[in-house]
Amino acid sequence: MVFFSCKVDPKINPILPSDDLKEIIPPGWPEPVYRFNNNPIKEQVFVLGRALFYDPILSKDNTVSCGSCHQQFAAFAHADHGFSHGVDDKLGTRNAPGMFNLNWHPAFMHDGGVNHIEVMPVAPIQNPVEMDLAFNDALEKLKNSNRYKKLFAAAYGDENVTSSRMLKAMAQFMGLMYSYNSRYDMFKRGENGVTFTEQEQRGYQLFLANCNSCHKEPLFTDFSYRNNGLTVNALINDSGRAHITQLPEDKFKFKVPSLRNIALSAPYMHDGRYATLQQCLDHYTNNVVNMVNLDPLLLPNGIPMNAQQKSDIIEFLKTLNDYKFIGDKRFADPGIN
Repeated sequence: MVFFSCKVDPKINPILPSDDLKEIIPPGWPEPVYRFNNNPIKEQVFVLGRALFYDPILSKDNTVSCGSCHQQFAAFAHADHGFSHGVDDKLGTRNAPGMFNLNWHPAFMHDGGVNHIEVMPVAPIQNPVEMDLAFNDALEKLKNSNRYKKLFAAAYGDENVTSSRMLKAMAQFMGLMYSYNSRYDMFKRGENGVTFTEQEQRGYQLFLANCNSCHKEPLFTDFSYRNNGLTVNALINDSGRAHITQLPEDKFKFKVPSLRNIALSAPYMHDGRYATLQQCLDHYTNNVVNMVNLDPLLLPNGIPMNAQQKSDIIEFLKTLNDYKFIGDKRFADPGIN
């Protein structure tokens, strides 16, 4: 008899194929705002950006990473959390949005307070209820890490940790998060005989008639800022876009979110007040408040829809789920922390 001792296999992190990392502009899509001309795509830079995205080293107490509040299975939103928990279990005041197709965004955050993908991480790193770490302190942590010295050297040829290198690496990781392979996309491309059910087709036509003005195809947002008639949470009193511009005409306006992967990324609205898509559609038929700066498209009485029409629209919205994207191992936590 021969006896074999049992060992736990070491965790193996797959090497990423370089030819799978490339800029993509799907046919029929507009030109993206951000291109990689000054941030050449390179596997080692992407790997560095992925490590930074998932590493809690960028938080004050080493407990919170970008990936803590942006989970891949939820299209990089925060599943079932209206407000995400930061360091010391502090609660924020806004819902963590999904992250995909970021190269097309002219600005970021619900109020558009960040205007470039390469500086976007600075805001959550320094936010006192998120990661609560001065950006220079974050750089010092990386400079003192042997692992990051190696990752920076692999990405850029030497161990020099700079803000530009750090932020470009994170922008490369986030910018390559393309979501364009939902059943909707396959249907529009005429692939493999993919079709819509009768209900999905009805929902699509209702969507085009009632929703496409703001949630414009193919990105399912026009990136504008609008007041959709939500009652104001008195405990937060979030002024939205006006928080950035200080203009009264921007009060209570928030960035129109993309509806791609929407059925995967509950809860909804800038403050996560709605748990279901049904509640969202009920808002537009029953609960729109005629308030200052209400979007004219919602006057006088929201969007009229009956129960069957709402059900049809929800079935269409489910076709926007991109399961290939949320299962793509390139964007998964590398598990090396």
